[in-house]
Amino acid sequence: MVAKIAVYGAGSWGTALAVSMGKNGHEVALVGRKPEEMELILENRENVRYLPGVFLPDTVKPTVEVESLKSSEMVVLSVPSHSVRETAQKLKNILQPGTVVVNTAKGLEGGTHKRLSEVLTEELPHNPVVVLSGPSHAEEVGRFMPTTVVVASKDSSAAEFVQDMMMSPAFRVYTNPDVVGVEYGGAFKNVIALCTGIADGLGYGDNTKAALMTRGIAEITRLGVALGGNPLTFAGLAGVGDLIVTCTSQHSRNRRAGVALGQGKPLEQVLKEVGMVVEGVRTTAVAYELSREHGIVMPITEQAYKVLFENADPKEAVSALMLRGKKHEIEEVAQIAMQRGSQL
Repeated sequence: MVAKIAVYGAGSWGTALAVSMGKNGHEVALVGRKPEEMELILENRENVRYLPGVFLPDTVKPTVEVESLKSSEMVVLSVPSHSVRETAQKLKNILQPGTVVVNTAKGLEGGTHKRLSEVLTEELPHNPVVVLSGPSHAEEVGRFMPTTVVVASKDSSAAEFVQDMMMSPAFRVYTNPDVVGVEYGGAFKNVIALCTGIADGLGYGDNTKAALMTRGIAEITRLGVALGGNPLTFAGLAGVGDLIVTCTSQHSRNRRAGVALGQGKPLEQVLKEVGMVVEGVRTTAVAYELSREHGIVMPITEQAYKVLFENADPKEAVSALMLRGKKHEIEEVAQIAMQRGSQL
């Protein structure tokens, strides 16, 4: 089935998805904001600034014409999390009712703490909203390296439609009904990726990274479940899968930012050097606020917050984590075991 699809946002991820779906034979409009940049992409058939070395198939049309979204059966939003509401407001009078909207940003709305699918549903009540998440760097997807992702929606038929549109020999798509867990997993892993980057920047080794990732997924799961997510989701692609790739890859902006912070560079300079949005910075603040609001213990997130927003020394933050009071690894299991023992 060939469909008309629009990708709104011509950064690295939007370009990679456009290339992948264009290779599937779909007619894809890659919609950007800056005429001069889109003209260059059209001329070179390559997004030199954001995804060099990846060439657009003839089925992908770079454009600034937002009106092209009107005729699209599916619109993929590839904008930063803090731009999602503004983008939806801009598009609400353009999109046709029933057009499936796919959100690819991994973050939460500042201030409201809302998940991005909630934001989109508020602004686009007549459009089914689907969330795309999982371990997927644009640099690899654009080069057709085998990748698996997950799509989640309250509307199962919309999720399956997106699965059909995106699935290819190099891009495997699973569905998951747990929208809450998928979104929180995709957002919170960026916090841990910043922390593993900081550890690398401090010169620590694989042991440290493994500890941060393992204990990181534990606290992500605690908060995610408290907010309504399914614990199994955090053991899947949107949880452990995305955490692994974001914490270990050279392509990860969050990890790169963390490395620079660990090397002693100030946050403002780090963000300027990365040159693209580092979602983990905003998400750290939101995750920290949510953990306090819901009474969830998140020591790694707490130390990340102190480093980012209270000028704490990264080495001292690591010491604070290592010197915490004694704990069972799996607190919930230990509590159940102790309760059973006391009943014997």
